[in-house]
This record gives sequence, C-alpha cells and structure tokens, in this order.
Amino acid sequence: MLDFAAIDFETANSERSSVCSVGVVVVRGGEIVDSFYSLIQPEPNYYNYWCQRVHGLGHRDTDDAPLFPEVWAQVEPLIEGLPLVAHNSRFDEGCLKAVFRIYQMDYPDYEFFDTLCASRRLFRSLPNHQLQTVAEACGFCMENHHHALADAEACARIAMEIL
Repeated sequence: MLDFAAIDFETANSERSSVCSVGVVVVRGGEIVDSFYSLIQPEPNYYNYWCQRVHGLGHRDTDDAPLFPEVWAQVEPLIEGLPLVAHNSRFDEGCLKAVFRIYQMDYPDYEFFDTLCASRRLFRSLPNHQLQTVAEACGFCMENHHHALADAEACARIAMEIL
C-alpha cells in the first residue's frame, strides 16, 4: 500500500466520542507528504484520571480547542480518497464513528486497515504488539508515545514496512 492516511485519536474518558486530540500522517507514493495535529474539545467534556495519565492532556489543554466538526473540516480534504490505517483500528474507527454520531454528521464509509493485526501475523516472536514495540521492530524509534501525531507517524512507518 503506497497511498494512505495513518490516524490516531486520544480520548478524554472511556467514551469513544470523547476525542481530545487527533493526529494524521498522509503517505503518497510510499513517502510521508503531509501531517496534521489538533487538540479537540471532547464530548462529553470531562477527563478521567486514567486517560489523563496516559496522554497528559486535560481541561487546560482543550477548553479553548475547536469542536470535532471544525477539526474534521481540516482533516477531511487531507484524507479524501485514501484508506485509513491505525494501530488497533477498532479503537480509532470506533472513536471516529462515535464522534460522527454525537455531532449527527454523515459518516463516510472509510476503509480502515490495522497495523496491530498485521504485526501479529508477521512478527510472532515479539514480546508484545504495542505500537512502540512494533515501530522499533520496523526500525522506527518512537518518541512521545500517546501524542496523537507521534502515534500516527509511528503507525505510518509501520504500515510503510508491513502493509
């Protein structure tokens, strides 16, 4: 696969609709050509302790952030016509569908590919298939794990190697 967009969401709480940041990395012709990152005011707008602990985001970061429809208006042209790739795509696709429902937006039938499933098939000897472990196995040193753009870039690098 030479053309795709890797995507990653972070959530504020256990609700899939509570996306509080998004990272997108666009790959065309097997090369990274564009990227996008934005904070998002989550819906519902509360942070639980565990999510904050994972990604470090909280109210101070997103109280003045745009709502999802405004952010998606910037993402949509970047990913138009491209399949989406995520590490554990069930989570990211679930977030996308949930937030589209919350804002009563028509959900395009995005095609998702999963680097987690692919890594389980290809890298059977890895101790785990977490994003940072698989990225390292693909020769990419990941920094700033759980920052949506860093995770999207790691996912893109993995996809460029194994999909």
